[in-house]
Amino acid sequence: MSGLAREVIKWLQSLDLSVSVKYPKRDFANGFLVAEIFSWYFPQEIHMHSYYNAPSLPKKIGNWSQLERLFKKHGIDIPKVLIDGTMHSKPGAAILLVERVYTILTNRAVKRTPVKHELDFSDNGYQSELPPHARSTASQALKNNLAITEFDTDPDQIFRMQKAQSILNNHIENRRKEREENPERFGIRPSIGLLTPRKLPSVKTRKSQQRDSLIYPIDSANGDERHSNDTVESGQVHFTEIQVKQLNRNEQNALRQSLYAAS
Repeated sequence: MSGLAREVIKWLQSLDLSVSVKYPKRDFANGFLVAEIFSWYFPQEIHMHSYYNAPSLPKKIGNWSQLERLFKKHGIDIPKVLIDGTMHSKPGAAILLVERVYTILTNRAVKRTPVKHELDFSDNGYQSELPPHARSTASQALKNNLAITEFDTDPDQIFRMQKAQSILNNHIENRRKEREENPERFGIRPSIGLLTPRKLPSVKTRKSQQRDSLIYPIDSANGDERHSNDTVESGQVHFTEIQVKQLNRNEQNALRQSLYAAS
C-alpha cells in the first residue's frame, strides 16, 4: 500500500475486501475493488456479480462505466481525469482516487504532507529526484507516460498524437533546463556574450543621457519628441530649431507637373 495515508489503509482493512491491496496502481485499475468499496455503502444498488476482476481493457471499461452511472446518480464528485488515470495505471492517480473516495464516504479529510512537485499523472516528479545519468530518454518517457490502453480508448488519432507530442515537449523542456543548470556535464562552452564582462555605463555617459532627455523632452499626449522653440545651450554645443515649410495644394500640383515634364 505504498503511497496511501495511514488512515486510508486502516479504512480499507476494516472493509474486509476480497482482494488485499498491495499495489494501488495495479489493484484499483480495473475498478473491481472500487465497486466492492461502494457496495458496503450502497448494497442495494451494487451487485458484485456484475463486475469482473480481470485486467483486460473491455472488463475495465465495463466496470468503470457502471461506477460512473452510480456516481452520476448520487452526485458523487469524482473527476473523469481521475478515473481515466486510474484505469490506465497513471502514476499517483489511483492513490488520489482512493483518498477522494475515502473523503466522500467517511466525510473525513486525509492528512498528507505537501508534495514537492505538481501531480500531473506522469513520472516527472520521480524523474526529477533521479541523478541526471539515470533519467529517462525520449522514447522511455513516451513508454512511461503513455499507456497502450489509451490508444484503444481514444480512437481519435489526432488526440493521441497531441498526447505524445506534449510528452515529448515536456521531456525536451526538462533536458533544456538540465543543460542550463549543469552545462559542464554536457560539455557546453560559454559563448562570447557570456564571457564578456557586464559593466555599468560610466557616470559621464549617464549624465549625457540625462542631458539629452532634457534637450529633447517627450510629449506625453502625442508620444513623440518635441524640440523647444528656444535655442538650447549646453556646454559648447548649440541646438537650433529647424524651420520646415510645407507646400500647399497649388505648389504640390506645380511640382508634380514639373517632375512629369522632366521625365
